[in-house]
Amino acid sequence: MQAALGHAADLLKENPALATERALQILEAYPDSAAATHILATAYRLQGEAAEAVRAIKPLADLQPESPHVLYELATCLAAAGQGSEAISRLRSLLRIDPAHAAAWRALGDQLGVAGDEQGSAQAYEMHLQLSTPHPELIEAADSLRTGNLANAERIARDVLKKDPVDTVAIRMLAAIGIKLGHFDDAINLLERCLELAPGFHLARQNYAVALSRRRRIEEALEQVEILLEQEPDNPNYLLLKGSFLVGKGDSQSALELYEQFLEKYPLQAGALMNYGHVLKTVGRVEESVLAYRRSLDLRPATGEAYWSLANLKTFRFTDSDIDQMRAQVLDRGGDPDDQAHLLFALGKALEDRGQFDESFEYYSRGNSIRSKHHRHNARINVFNTARQIKTLDANFFRSRPDHGCPAPDPIFIVGLPRAGSTLVEQILASHSQVEGTAELPDIIAISRQLGAKSRKNPASLYPEILTQLTADRCRALGESYLASTSIHRHGRPFFIDKMPNNFQHIGLIHLILPNARIIDARRHPMACCFSCYKQLFARGQTFTYDLTHLGLYYRDYVKLMDHWDAVLPGRVHRVQYERMVEDTEAEIRRLLDYCGLAFEESCLRFFETERAIRTPSAEQVRQPVYREGLEHWRHYEKHLEPLKTALGPVLERYPV
Repeated sequence: MQAALGHAADLLKENPALATERALQILEAYPDSAAATHILATAYRLQGEAAEAVRAIKPLADLQPESPHVLYELATCLAAAGQGSEAISRLRSLLRIDPAHAAAWRALGDQLGVAGDEQGSAQAYEMHLQLSTPHPELIEAADSLRTGNLANAERIARDVLKKDPVDTVAIRMLAAIGIKLGHFDDAINLLERCLELAPGFHLARQNYAVALSRRRRIEEALEQVEILLEQEPDNPNYLLLKGSFLVGKGDSQSALELYEQFLEKYPLQAGALMNYGHVLKTVGRVEESVLAYRRSLDLRPATGEAYWSLANLKTFRFTDSDIDQMRAQVLDRGGDPDDQAHLLFALGKALEDRGQFDESFEYYSRGNSIRSKHHRHNARINVFNTARQIKTLDANFFRSRPDHGCPAPDPIFIVGLPRAGSTLVEQILASHSQVEGTAELPDIIAISRQLGAKSRKNPASLYPEILTQLTADRCRALGESYLASTSIHRHGRPFFIDKMPNNFQHIGLIHLILPNARIIDARRHPMACCFSCYKQLFARGQTFTYDLTHLGLYYRDYVKLMDHWDAVLPGRVHRVQYERMVEDTEAEIRRLLDYCGLAFEESCLRFFETERAIRTPSAEQVRQPVYREGLEHWRHYEKHLEPLKTALGPVLERYPV
């Protein structure tokens, strides 16, 4: 009997189907075997048969209501079956019996998170940590990490590691700090060490997957999530993480299927509904995305991001009731800064649509003020970096390197400022049979950071000066590396688009490693472009957009650098003026296709009929024909924009050049 049970238990990890057979055989001979019943329920759960698992374990839990072992398995099976409330109830019962059950605290944290109880979830996770570490001071470090006091969290974690160099909790905490600070390579190294010491440390593996995804190693990140899901197939956190990676990979269809299956089990998960809405918007199912955002708001009315997501559809219009609800949630001071900023930007858009421009600007201004406090921008650093590019990458630099880089002509880069018409240019080109539309790819920026070799010990970047030291072979290798890392977004067409606007800062690098790539500068009237940026709440980056003066200075730096590229690489960059595209669309499209070496196709004129996933704020606008309404819209706000005009200075007068 004991040998048979041991064999069945051993099979759970490698072959749960066979474990099911063995458990059933034991139960046929010994119907009252609690151990065999427990194995059977676990085996069903690991095969995704959650309902069968609950049916198997529940009678045993009724017989042994004080058994933490049985209660934990029942709660896990209930969670897998989507019965979150019942799972939470059973976990609380378990923890009343055994308050030191660390795994139960972690499971409770997962389920409370799914239920939207973020505070309760955080407290449960802290209890799990407290019971899992021999160093109680790490509890304070975890609290500091959660509240944003990263310096204190790092100090405590490093002190623990001085005493105990293989403490995996402290190693993971340092890695989590690295992720928050954007030091992803350091975090990856720490987490690889952590998982060598503790392969079953699921939270570390979860962090590892996140760090890999931030480094655009999406396939590797997905592999790590699959490892987690093999152990816990219905863990809601792992499923949502997988969904976000599928979105990052550009696999919108798989992401949709995952969210739909998830929401069948967890229909009350507001965050999942919002993510589902984002993907629906990306694929053009706008009415359904509105319903998803609405359902998210029904569950969590104070979620500013859901209101902004509706506003960010651009074609959506808020009701009087919506506006009243948003006004009621806006605070004069305090509150969660992210929620408040999202609400303020959404109110700005709602009132703009109603022609109440002065009050609209007031809300935009308040939202930008919050963002600028929490997302700092230093205009002087941008001036300095622009000057470094111009000084280092002069005409002699390029003349002396005529044969560097990978000769592949595949990429078409679209650069410029956000909100300058780049999504329109992308949609036109992606309507061509030879061109693949992708997304705003971070790969060139990642290469520049890799070359810059910034670290905590050496905070000064070596880029762009390091480019003077690259050999022809190294340049070719970097070009090939770029093509390899972006291949995840391609599906067989000869050419593909990289629409990262900020790549205008790296045109020298692009030319050096991919000399045959096409580069398109999407440019729009400075006032229209900058104000459109000002009223757009970006998910991350673009910190210069939260202040009118910073916006004007940034636009000046952009023009100055583009003037430099035009001078040292004449004819290399093709410029698309947004206003000209609106005035004479066909002529501008023909010029664009000629530059890209592409034959004219009628589908490019009917770009608004092209069905493809679009992940930028202009998604709905480019699914309709070109329209003139936005050209002078900024003039409604002109009296508020003097700081922008002053900062733009001569650049404003010389446009469209």
